[in-house]
Amino acid sequence: MKFEKKSIKFLEQYLNTASPTGYEHNGQKVWMDYIKPYVDKIEVDHYGTAYGIINPEADFKVVIEAHADEISWYVNYITDDGLIYVIRNGGSDQTIAPSKVVNIHGEKGIIKGVFGWPAIHTRSANANEPVPKIENIFIDCGATTKKEVEELGIFVGCMITYPDEFFELNDRYFVCRALDNRIGGFMIAEVARLLKESKKKLPFGLYITNSVQEEVGLYGADMIADTIKPNIAIVTDVTHDTTTPMIEKKKEGDQKCGDGPVVFFAPSVHHTIRELIIDTAKTKEIPFQRAAASRATGTDTDAFAHSNGGVPSALISLPLRYMHTTVEMVSKEDVSNVIKLIYETLQKIKPDMKLKYH
Repeated sequence: MKFEKKSIKFLEQYLNTASPTGYEHNGQKVWMDYIKPYVDKIEVDHYGTAYGIINPEADFKVVIEAHADEISWYVNYITDDGLIYVIRNGGSDQTIAPSKVVNIHGEKGIIKGVFGWPAIHTRSANANEPVPKIENIFIDCGATTKKEVEELGIFVGCMITYPDEFFELNDRYFVCRALDNRIGGFMIAEVARLLKESKKKLPFGLYITNSVQEEVGLYGADMIADTIKPNIAIVTDVTHDTTTPMIEKKKEGDQKCGDGPVVFFAPSVHHTIRELIIDTAKTKEIPFQRAAASRATGTDTDAFAHSNGGVPSALISLPLRYMHTTVEMVSKEDVSNVIKLIYETLQKIKPDMKLKYH
């Protein structure tokens, strides 16, 4: 599947729009504008989860879902000298912070800052050398006093994101911050587009759902699952490419960018839906990989599966390199195959299918 120019334009705009956890609305607007022609109706909830509905009158409801939020930082403390200390909003990685440029979302608009770090000449080249920790990373926005910082519109509670933008690498990878998991939002939007353009009629209501607040506890999915009350949920998120250095496959499994979508095995993953996905991949000759999760998948799959007395749910993941950095990478071919796998699986779902194990 070749990507349409309008699709790539949307992906670039969507990824480049800051959507930190709890402040996803700008990205959600971009996403809703794109899917609007492909769905019958769009809804949003009080916290910003957005979903497009095809066949809203249908009793049987199927969700395909991704999450919209990206990790970020909060302004936590401003020193008398005008330096800014931070706390995480989601799983932000302190080790990549030093020397990164940041956007501080202040009350007067975006202000640039930098994560400062002492020069190599001034650090002890031994076991006592400082390593980046939440207590010692700080942002310099060019101010010399706390008053100056506040005059710029920066206060405790302001959001901080990285400005790194989308590009393609060697015509093989998409690269950007926040591919986790706005690439998921892109993929489910493309499924909606394909359904519309192929004039496929589904025998159920399809809820293309872009949830908020995944990075801090699956909260958006938890809320929206109770609102939609779906019969089936297929979730897409990213998982680790474990072929790069310093990753232990015995612990993290064996997944690789370019080898296809990753179908997960886990207690919260429903056997019937998972086997439907695997059968679809085999029948349609879509390459796929397998991965296992023990107690939880750590994705919105868990929130849907555990809602409403138990919703049959499954997880199709996209292998990704360098998760929670500003240079997250995914294979373009894998992205295409996840879209295809979700699209083809939907054709096989029937409202009268048997969903109980016994």
